[in-house]
Amino acid sequence: MIAHIRRFLMTRRSALAGLALLGLGAPALAQGFPTKPITLIVPFAAGGPSDVIARLLGEHMGRTLGQQVIVENIAGAGGTAGAKRLVSAEADGHTLLIHHLALAAAPALYSNLGYDTQTAFAPVGLINTGPMVIAGKLALPPVDGKSFFPYAKQQAEKLTVAHAGVGSNAHLCAVLISQALSVKLAQVAYRGTGPAMNDLVGGQVDVLCDQSTTAVPQIQSDKIRAYAVTSPERLGVLPNVPTSREAGTEIDMTIWHGLYAPTGTPTAALDKLNGALQAALKDPVVLERFKAVGTSAFPASEWTREAHAKRFAAEVAKWGAALKAAGLTPQNAN
Repeated sequence: MIAHIRRFLMTRRSALAGLALLGLGAPALAQGFPTKPITLIVPFAAGGPSDVIARLLGEHMGRTLGQQVIVENIAGAGGTAGAKRLVSAEADGHTLLIHHLALAAAPALYSNLGYDTQTAFAPVGLINTGPMVIAGKLALPPVDGKSFFPYAKQQAEKLTVAHAGVGSNAHLCAVLISQALSVKLAQVAYRGTGPAMNDLVGGQVDVLCDQSTTAVPQIQSDKIRAYAVTSPERLGVLPNVPTSREAGTEIDMTIWHGLYAPTGTPTAALDKLNGALQAALKDPVVLERFKAVGTSAFPASEWTREAHAKRFAAEVAKWGAALKAAGLTPQNAN
């Protein structure tokens, strides 16, 4: 009888201990996160604007989190290859994705994504925002924005416009230029903005609509010519470059980056990642680097995960309508 009572008490203690562990498991896991290096996926080639921002943030966030952040470039299919890599990753917070508005535009461009854009990603936080810069090779005849747009309309079939793949920011910008000029431009697709910019500098292509992040240094070095920016106001780092409206053809396009984890990532891990991101966005060195290339952090009021989720949902709807109006139908991602 005594042996039975002892066994009962031991079993009960084990059960209570198990329940206690279940209750403490999630907080304990969050407290220890991250437990290994974090992989930050960049869905475009090295050297492009997303890559530049990723490496800047990754270094700072790694210091805050106490783990190395390793940048992994997975280029292809307008950024969807990198997005698929995130979707297939373990939802523990150790694999992240940096992406721009092309992630929101993807459902309107591709019919075989393999994931639901609305539900596959857990927003971690908004990063930076800025305009695109419409630029051309130095040998191109137009010398300013006002002469560029009439030239582009007249030479549309001969003018080669580079982009980083269907769905990339450069591609979406090229679509807007085509709409504004009512012409079909001869587009040349690359596996990233970095290679496209290299060929623009080398004179192999005529035009590239690129993010200010990577366009500004090339413009300031007089390696390419800037014709216009796609923001309502001029950029402080490019004071002599007109807005597209000032150049006679209004093209309104604002670029933004966000950080994502797979859906199902523990909330505590997401909060810790968001905190590390906010710490980076408060750093004057990071902000100065942003400013130097014509971009800026979002206002502090939009640093929450909730604000990111709200913007992402709105952008999915916005680009779905815009690309449908442009007559684009979803195609297979390569």
